[in-house]
Amino acid sequence: MVKAIRMHSTGGSDVLHWEDVNVPDPGPGEIRIRQTAIGLNFVDTYHRSGLYPVDLPCVIGSEAVGVVEAIGPGVTDAEVGRRVAYVGILGAYAENRLLRAERAIPLPDEIGDRQAAAMMLKGMTVQYLIRQIYDVKAGDTILVHAAAGGVGLILCQWAKHLGATVIGTVGSDDKAALAKANGCDHPIVYTREDFKKRVVEITGGRKLPVVFDGVGKAVFDDSLDCLRPRGLMVNFGTASGAVPPLAPIVLSQKGSLFLTRPTLAHYTITRQELLACANDLFAVVRDGHVKVEIGQEFRLRDARAAHEALEGRRTTGSTILLP
Repeated sequence: MVKAIRMHSTGGSDVLHWEDVNVPDPGPGEIRIRQTAIGLNFVDTYHRSGLYPVDLPCVIGSEAVGVVEAIGPGVTDAEVGRRVAYVGILGAYAENRLLRAERAIPLPDEIGDRQAAAMMLKGMTVQYLIRQIYDVKAGDTILVHAAAGGVGLILCQWAKHLGATVIGTVGSDDKAALAKANGCDHPIVYTREDFKKRVVEITGGRKLPVVFDGVGKAVFDDSLDCLRPRGLMVNFGTASGAVPPLAPIVLSQKGSLFLTRPTLAHYTITRQELLACANDLFAVVRDGHVKVEIGQEFRLRDARAAHEALEGRRTTGSTILLP
């Protein structure tokens, strides 16, 4: 038997339990991996709370890194002892697990286990946001909410590398300094500054072609007012709560705006798409354009405390769990 964090009901952090689980031999098309580091993401709290429904009982968690220790029938693109990562697949909060081999991403030697666990889901999210949904280029000015978070720090660095001017919202002066050190040209402390007003000032009234919003309800309406005509609103998270229903006519009234609510899964449907997204991330990390900030580490058995820190806005950068 191996250990895992399992939940039998949805709710607060107290529904997370450290339990024995059985991990069988891999079946056709599967591999079994011994996990070495697990990424903590805000989507984990959505699964735990019931905002994103899951079948119960459930082992949550959507990304991890590990070593292949067994291979099932029909698997040809895997080998025992290889380090792999995965993203977007429930069941990560465990010491060992089964995984479909086609979703395993081989890790290059230059990327360590902790680093990979801290960056895969967040970094691949950034890749599809700024390379596929809106192709950020030199001369763009963009707005990034939660700029000192795990996604935010990677996005700021990568966008800065591409030549963009980056405006970011943060919750404190310490987070503003962290964001600025990671490529954010204009950190805005939203607790005392009106970010909508500051965007107008910074852009000389021209406003923005795109807003990247992982916060949701608290910033959504004002973010629409930061966009120039035909601008793009990208809402990819709801850290402050779900965005209320929006009448399409509002987008017309505010300048024929575009709105999307994407997920990584829909941008990595095929194995080719999955590996292309991951390899783009590996390249900017390997070349030093993006550095991954591990702000906190928790033991896996202490997942409750990790969730409480994340939801309490007491984290910066990425947080990982160690089995």
